[in-house]
Amino acid sequence: MSVQHGIASFEDYISSLGANTSLEFAQALDSQKELASFRDEFEFPTIRSCGGTRSLGGSLDDKCVYLCTNSLGLMPTQARNRINEDLDVWAREGVFAHHSNKYGNPWVSVEDTITPKLEKVVGGLPGEVTAMNSLTVNAHLLFGSFYQPTETRFKVVMEAGSFPSDYYAVRSHLKMRGVDPDLAVIEIHPREGEDLIRTEDIIKTINDNGQEIALIWFAGVQYYTGQVFDMELITKIGHENGCMVGLDLAHAAGNIVLKLHDWNVDFAVWCHYKYMCSCAGALAGAFVHNKYARDFERNRLTGWWAHNLDTRFVMDNKMDLAEGIDGFRVSNQSVISAAAVRAALDVFDKTSMEALRARSLVLTGYLEYLLNAMENTSKNIRIMTPKNPNERGAQLSLVFTDNTVDDVFNYLKSYGIIADIRRPIVIRVAPAPLFSTFEDVWKFVTILNQYQFK
Repeated sequence: MSVQHGIASFEDYISSLGANTSLEFAQALDSQKELASFRDEFEFPTIRSCGGTRSLGGSLDDKCVYLCTNSLGLMPTQARNRINEDLDVWAREGVFAHHSNKYGNPWVSVEDTITPKLEKVVGGLPGEVTAMNSLTVNAHLLFGSFYQPTETRFKVVMEAGSFPSDYYAVRSHLKMRGVDPDLAVIEIHPREGEDLIRTEDIIKTINDNGQEIALIWFAGVQYYTGQVFDMELITKIGHENGCMVGLDLAHAAGNIVLKLHDWNVDFAVWCHYKYMCSCAGALAGAFVHNKYARDFERNRLTGWWAHNLDTRFVMDNKMDLAEGIDGFRVSNQSVISAAAVRAALDVFDKTSMEALRARSLVLTGYLEYLLNAMENTSKNIRIMTPKNPNERGAQLSLVFTDNTVDDVFNYLKSYGIIADIRRPIVIRVAPAPLFSTFEDVWKFVTILNQYQFK
């Protein structure tokens, strides 16, 4: 069965290849043409540079095992070249680089060198997607346009345990708008004794409170548990109840297949430094559905960059608002940050999100298989993330007892295994479909299995 056309069952797929826990089987998976990665397109820290002091049969100068792209992605090999191009044109052409430069990336429209490739990653149409600001800034800007509270419809629905950026942004935005967040915010929790939020509980909350809800604001992928929410269904039920629907895709963009236009999502924001591999604090992304493309009367905070490019430099202070997402821009973007985003998107453009997702299903499934198959890990670790592959992305959140998680993290780090610790009890492990190998996963589980649990 070709993974490019989907996998009905990971177990069936690896069983057909004679699944076992050996290094040779991991290497056999890496040799499958249909499971090839883009590993050579990225720079890897070494075991030594990550603070490692030992290796599994190799050298301290070997590449580390990097399973932390859900926190920060690796640097594309071309990022340095793309950034140096803009530094070069700044040095050689100065102000003239705004309108033309020898690398074909005029700064006045630098976003246009990014958006066509970005549209394919998030499932947006031309005019719906851009790169601008940071995720939280974009959230505030789009809240200002799409959260329009009335006396009777003013509530915001979001998942409990959301990433702090979302939590702080929502509560501070409501307070600034004169709405008491303690009265307005409805947080949906997992049921008692469970880690995950049930879809039926999300739907029930929306239906039960629909006439009071102004905005549904949900993550695409829950950062802590790795749970993928049913964004299409949430949007559908939200619209049936007259609610606006916005998404935080920080852990979804570059991780899972997104179809923002087809799902009829009103707006979305995301960062580019996790699965999108564009460096910490990189230029973020934003989406506004094209049904609002000419909704020029919608409230918004604007700046010069929201002005139509064709008339922007007339500078008569008569706003000629650009159509679509461009009309939600505020100011020009950092060309240096844009260069890093462009370098990452050049890699994404060599494949498709469907192909990456297919590889990710096998990669994460193999991680789960090994954790359950090896005796020590199976006895001492609980996987918090959904078992159903369609309800998770590239991440598995592993639960430890609170007196072992730091020791385990440091033990892994000593071997150059880089994962993400979330105290007091979780280590998040994210094999990236772009660059992680099955041998990486095997090394991680093998070393973890050697740990002497208390």
